[in-house]
Amino acid sequence: MTTASGRVTHEVRNQVPPLAGYDVAADPALVAGLHREGGGWAEQELHELGTLAGAAATEEHARLANVHKPVLRTHDSRGYRIDEVEFHPSWHYLMGVAASHGLHATPWADDRPGAHVARAAKFLVWTQAEAGHGCPISMTYASVPALRHAPELAATYEPLLTAPVYDPGLRVPLAKAGLLAGMAMTEKQGGSDVRANTTTATLSADGSYVLTGHKWFCSAPMSDLFLVLAQAPEGLTCFLLPRVLPDGSRNAVHLQRLKDKLGNTSNASGEVEYDGAVAWRVGEPGRGVPTIITMVSATRLDCVLGSAAAIRQAAVTAADYTSKRRSFGAVLIDHAAMTSVVADLVLESEAATTLAMRLAGAADRAARGDTTEATLLRVALPAAKYWVCKRTPLIAAEALECLGGNGYVEDYSSMPRLLRDAPLNSIWEGSGNVAALDVLRALSREPASTDALLAEIDLAGDPVVAAAADRLRAELKAAAAERDAERDARRLAGQITVTLQAALLARHAPSAVADAFTRTRLQPASGGAGPATPFGSLPRGLDLPAILARAGTVFTGR
Repeated sequence: MTTASGRVTHEVRNQVPPLAGYDVAADPALVAGLHREGGGWAEQELHELGTLAGAAATEEHARLANVHKPVLRTHDSRGYRIDEVEFHPSWHYLMGVAASHGLHATPWADDRPGAHVARAAKFLVWTQAEAGHGCPISMTYASVPALRHAPELAATYEPLLTAPVYDPGLRVPLAKAGLLAGMAMTEKQGGSDVRANTTTATLSADGSYVLTGHKWFCSAPMSDLFLVLAQAPEGLTCFLLPRVLPDGSRNAVHLQRLKDKLGNTSNASGEVEYDGAVAWRVGEPGRGVPTIITMVSATRLDCVLGSAAAIRQAAVTAADYTSKRRSFGAVLIDHAAMTSVVADLVLESEAATTLAMRLAGAADRAARGDTTEATLLRVALPAAKYWVCKRTPLIAAEALECLGGNGYVEDYSSMPRLLRDAPLNSIWEGSGNVAALDVLRALSREPASTDALLAEIDLAGDPVVAAAADRLRAELKAAAAERDAERDARRLAGQITVTLQAALLARHAPSAVADAFTRTRLQPASGGAGPATPFGSLPRGLDLPAILARAGTVFTGR
């Protein structure tokens, strides 16, 4: 390194170049899942998107979108209320790519089997570039099945919600080329207890409603349309609320402030007041929660996909760095302790991705009328949402530590941003207890979901998985008979997810991966690590090079 005086103080060596110039979609578990679940026809586009996601220019867009946070402008220079959110151009770039590749609602307009699977794979790849903008993309995707509870509204807005066009700005919705949709449920006094909402809805003579009240969290408040819960005379009801009314006037939706969040900083989240805002009813009056729950189910799937994406990004970043950085006379990953840590992270990535793609396949077939797949999804999705999302911050922290002090530095890698973003999917669409209790509700109210879950696990044909399935059967039976099963809800959700992951890996993953996962996640008493043991505590006898190859194949020139 040359100083201002021209002297050479030291030579820069042993620094790992930025992780860029690779195909994020070169993920064998993801590609196999894409084909297995019926979306193989989209592989070429997936790799095109993966190459774009791994480009250095895209990483710079991601950095800029997070450094330059969205800014709320409540009024213009003359004092008129405008309630606009301004974003950096890099945010618009990321949104434009996502929309043009159909990551939002496009699959609902695609009759091809596997359309939702293809979209899930692309979402998993592109959100590795930047996670924050996935929020409005996800909610737009999830809005369509909820909106279909109002066929006339769906016929009007669905073509624009599914259009592969990003068209930002406040204008009359039907005058735009593409629309984004958000949701607003949470209020100050209720949080997840939406039945405590106080926002009121009053019927007007023309059949519309007037909403008065507030929302403590309004996701993506710059969206064109929102699905909102409010108290009608019949009880809590779902409504569609536009920001701009058909006559071009601004709806009475006032953004009070944007949230100052730990992570997810590229995306705006706001507090909103409704001062006589106009809205239209979606679904039956007094049935707001059952109406909007179809939207929540779809966004929960994206929580799992987004967390699987973060886990994959963390594992690949750790594998890349440790394969190039040297310490104590050897490449980092060649030290036995580090080999074990990175291999453990890769196992988590394989399990999360394989499960996420199986759930995407179930969602695709359920959308086409497969009731068996819908039944499986009813219990497997909230369980996976609980467990996979809950594991992600732990995995991100471990992967960051693989980079040592460099991992803690903002401009060295994306790991600090990934760690800040990691807890959010666990909070969105029902935090840990809410998701785990939803598993209990599925098991108690829909007994067929238990049968569908166990039938899926039994397909593994693996003796270790079979023994775990027997333990799970006993736990499920005990939970059904237990009057205070709520105490065990989290443990049961985790047990369901890990057993299902093991079963899927036994069927679809290479033997080195499947054997390591079942031995370390299902047999901790026999020397395995177990889900609660620190990462890197793998037993002897595993094929770690074969496991590491599942992450190492993504790098150009390797």
